[in-house]
Amino acid sequence: MSGAHFPDLAGRVAVVTGGSGSIGAATCRLFAAHKVRVAVVGRDERALEDVREQAWNHGGEAIAVVADCTDPDALAHLCARVAGELGPVDVLAAFAGGYGSPRPSVELPLQEWHRAIEGDLTSAFLTVQAFLPGMIAQGRGSVITMSSAAGRQPSRANVGYAAAKAGVVMLTRHLAAELAPSGIRVNCLAPSAVHNTRMDRYMTEQQLDELGGTFPLGRLGEPPDIALAAAYLASDASSWITGVTIDVAGGKVI
Repeated sequence: MSGAHFPDLAGRVAVVTGGSGSIGAATCRLFAAHKVRVAVVGRDERALEDVREQAWNHGGEAIAVVADCTDPDALAHLCARVAGELGPVDVLAAFAGGYGSPRPSVELPLQEWHRAIEGDLTSAFLTVQAFLPGMIAQGRGSVITMSSAAGRQPSRANVGYAAAKAGVVMLTRHLAAELAPSGIRVNCLAPSAVHNTRMDRYMTEQQLDELGGTFPLGRLGEPPDIALAAAYLASDASSWITGVTIDVAGGKVI
């Protein structure tokens, strides 16, 4: 991973939802390398344990917590466990979601629309809402939400996912304006195509290269690209930035 370093992160507590996904896992590993105490959150217990172990191997302290971020009771349990085992939360990376498989709008079942809105937008709102009381009491905190290039411009993703991710951008802006007086910064990341194991299963090396060639910067994104942006937004290096969406998209969104 790049030599970029944010020493002020050492000793802070971070919660990363969607922590077993490619971007979430890379973010957990990078936070751990900066001596952040990390709660790795998701629904796949085995995958979470793998990321927790990786975080420890990168020099940090981590716990793995199984939680459905569309369930307020599960989020309340998560908050209590993090407070009890790690302490007050300084950084909240609400990265859970990802229901963007292409589908013509005329064929999109209502169930899939609801799944996208719940999984990508409502989950972000509920996650932030659950941790806000603690952050407000501390008078500080950095919240990082996860949108997508699909929420920034039309794409091949289904319309439910696009609408949800566009909603995350406005959720971020609204919360940033509301919470700035409380010392809480709220920013958003909007990646485009990021290399992951699913791509490796279904695409040839040539297809991956061709897809990467469609980006102005000439390559696909990699999970550390997004993790580094998250670390920047979590750190004091971005202390005068709130309410922005960073398009980590290789020039696809300009």
